[in-house]
This record gives sequence, C-alpha cells and structure tokens, in this order.
Amino acid sequence: SLSSVQPIQWTSDLRNQNFDGIVLVTQSHESLPSELESLKAPLQDYSAVDSGLGEQVVVIKVPGLPGNRLVFASTGPVNRDYDDIRRFSDAAVNGIQRALKAGMQRPLLVCPPHADYKNNTLVAALGALHALYMPLEVRESNVKKNDHKVCVLGLWAAEEARGTKLVELANALESGRLAYRDIGGSDPERMAAPRVADYVQELFKDSPVNVEVVSDLRTLEKEYPCLAAVNRCANSVPRHQARVIKLQYCGEGPIEKTLMLVGKGITYDTGGADIKAGGVMAGMHRDKCGAAAVAGFFQIVAQLKPQHLKVVGVMAMVRNSVGADCYVADELVVSRAGRRVRVGNTDAEGRMVMVDLLCEMKEKAVNEVSPQLFTIATLTGHAIRAMGPNYSIIMDNGPAHRSGNAAQWQKAGEVLGDLFEVSTIRREDYEFHKGQSEYEDILQCNNLPSSATPRGHQTPAAFLIMASGLDKHGVDSEAPLPYSHVDIAGSSGPFPGVPTGAPIITMATNYILSDL
Repeated sequence: SLSSVQPIQWTSDLRNQNFDGIVLVTQSHESLPSELESLKAPLQDYSAVDSGLGEQVVVIKVPGLPGNRLVFASTGPVNRDYDDIRRFSDAAVNGIQRALKAGMQRPLLVCPPHADYKNNTLVAALGALHALYMPLEVRESNVKKNDHKVCVLGLWAAEEARGTKLVELANALESGRLAYRDIGGSDPERMAAPRVADYVQELFKDSPVNVEVVSDLRTLEKEYPCLAAVNRCANSVPRHQARVIKLQYCGEGPIEKTLMLVGKGITYDTGGADIKAGGVMAGMHRDKCGAAAVAGFFQIVAQLKPQHLKVVGVMAMVRNSVGADCYVADELVVSRAGRRVRVGNTDAEGRMVMVDLLCEMKEKAVNEVSPQLFTIATLTGHAIRAMGPNYSIIMDNGPAHRSGNAAQWQKAGEVLGDLFEVSTIRREDYEFHKGQSEYEDILQCNNLPSSATPRGHQTPAAFLIMASGLDKHGVDSEAPLPYSHVDIAGSSGPFPGVPTGAPIITMATNYILSDL
C-alpha cells in the first residue's frame, strides 16, 4: 500500500454504467461542448428554480446517467485578473467531497477542456485525487475495508489518446504526492527518522532509484557536524535517531541536466532548548515536508523515467528534541565547509541539518553535467507572514538568477497550479549572518522568531550559502554553481489537514513535462 494510487480509469461514454455518478466541473452549463450536450438540459431545468446554481455544489437526479445522478461543481469565473487554474482543482475538491457524501463509490469526473487553460482537466483530476487521499495511518489501521475512499475514479475524455495520457500523468503525479503526504503528514512516531528510511527503501525497491541510508553516528558527526549537533539529544532514543537518506536516478541517454536536492526532514520540532512555547508546537511533525518533497519528486521520476536527466537527492531526517544533551545557543560548531558557526537559536535547526548536505552536494556538483542545487524546506514562519499561505517562495543565488531560474519556476508553477512567489537574496542578508566576534565566522540566527525578523525568510538562504561554502561559487568565481532555496512553509498544507505536495508538481512540470 506504500505506493498505491487511487485506481483511475478514463472513458468517453457519459452513460458508462461502470460508474455510479457524474461530477461535472466547469464554469457554466451554458458553455458545455457538444459531446456533453446531454448534461445541459437537466442543469437548465435546475437553474430555472435555483438561481444559485453556480454558487454551490448541487446534486441532481438525472435518469439515464450513471447512478441517475449528477453533481455540478462550478469553478465560477476564470477570466479575471486574479483567476488561475486552481479554480478547477478547487471545484473538483468540492465536487468529489459532495459525491462522497452522496455515497458515490465510482464517480466519473467530467471537466471539459477550456480554451485558456489547456491542462484544466489534469488539474481537476489532481484536485479530486487530493480529496480522495487516505492517510497512511488510516490505511494501516485496518479499520477501513480497503486503501481507498472510492473503488475507482473515472476521468472523462473525448478521445482515447487524451484519456490515456491523462491517466498516465495523473497516476505519476499523484504517486509522488501520495509518498509526500505519507511522509510529511504522518505523526512523529510513525514517521520518525528510522521509519522514514524503511518507507523510502520499500517505496523504491525494484525501481530505477537507488537508495542509501546513513545511520552510523560517527559518520554523521564526521561528515555532517551541524546535523549531528541537532541530532545529539534525539540520538539517546534509538527510535528517534537521525537518518540521512540519499537517493539517485540516472536517466537513459547522455545526461544534459543534473538536479541536486536537499530536503529538510525534521520529524518533530520542539524548538530544542529555545523551546516552542505558548501552544505553537502543535503541528511540528509537518516540519519534514521538504524531505517529503524530495522523496515525492523521485517517485514521479521513477514513474515517468525521463531521459537525459540525473537527479541526486538527500533527505535530512532528524528530530529536534529538548533535553540534557540538546545543542544550545552560544555553541560553536564547525561546518563541513570549515566555517565556525555560532548557534543563535536552536529553533533554527532546519538550516543546520541541511547546510553540510548542501556542502556535500557542492563538492559533487563540480563534476556533474549542468548541475543545479536546491534546498527545500518548511523553513520560516516569515514565509507565511510575507506571502500568505498557499504559496511557495524561491530565491536564487547569483548564477541561478542570471539563468532566470526563479522566473522559470514561477512560470512552471502556473501550468498546474503549484504556485510560487519570487524573493531575492540581498547584501543585508549576508551581513545579517556575519560573525559578531573573532570567535565565529558566521552567526546561525538571531534570537527572535523569523516572523519578527526583517527579511526573515531571505536571510536563511544567505546562511546556507555562507556556511556551506557556496559563496565561493558565485558569479565572481571560476566555477559558479546555480543554487536556489525553496521555502514551502506556507504551501506545504494546513494542519490539521492533508499536505499539498508543493513544490513537486512545479518541479515535474519544469524538468520532465515540458510539453504541457
């Protein structure tokens, strides 16, 4: 059940009795294409007695249709300045949730093509699949009869080629989001670091993705001293001990692009010695969604098997525990790059667990073809304060900025509704982290929450560049390396609630699905 995706079938027959109801997602019944003409009359009849047809999800009895019922979920207007393709996924979520309440077990999702949004049907399918996700703990509890909320999800398409492609893409993308949700959304014990390693090894068994797990404490202390400092307290509890999970995929044919991903995997964030007080600790099992994104993207890669692409990834799975052996503010830790780092706040542990892994990626990158480095993390509350929930933030270093990387990610995010805002790393961000005495080269953090710190989501990117030694590979160097930091604190999903999968859909769109 680790990689099980909701069973999906396509059909071009609206009266296919293999299904037990239709969920129609579109702006208006008045603009349905000729193939869906049979759905127009019952909706016109309904609108004659309810002028609010387009404002709420409705269920209509329609003899002859599968299950004799039609759920209509309007997208509302999609042509205003501020509309985007998410209107279709939002409507599909609402429609499928209503279908579940109506007792449907074999819903047929119908989302006709839209002239301005050529991928709207796929986006609606992804919205429906999001609503149909069943948490891993529920699947494993044996309380439910099976691993799925419905028996099958039908997708309507007028032509076979389109229907087949739709199912292929929906299956691949959802398989990545399912792995992301399982890892990112499961509780601190079910997805403690050793169990994440077990899950990932099982997920990629018999796949083109190679997995290596580093668990030896002496190796962690030698190779990743900043990560080991965070792990020090948790290491005394065997089931909480850190794991560094390394993943690699090498596509067929000559490699043209190498993606190098580092994901923050804090299985639970107490804040450490700078403990999260005042009730803000709840939900901190979600601090592993950056690492979950790395696993999720590799799962998509494993399904679609892109040629000429190499992907190297690492998941930093660590628990930020509090206790007698926890690392504390004022400590000096020498990073893998040889920089003396003064700890300023133990709740800034995410940058600590990633920085030495980023340094290792930097060391490898000089021998790779067209490398591009990334850190992905639920890193700062400031990201939510600055951009609001629902949006990822991407920040480029100099070489990545010159290639227009952040702008490309933002454009790719618009295609399937995995949206990005672009931020910029400025000179103030580097100055913020300069050591304040001769004891240290770099200050890890101040002692305020990021949300109370000016440029609170930009400065950590500068820290990662400085403490990893990437500042020696800027535009002024002989070996510039493009690097981008992605903060998904706002976009990874609400708690309580289901994780979204951000930003793996954008990554897939940008590097694999260029024909969308």
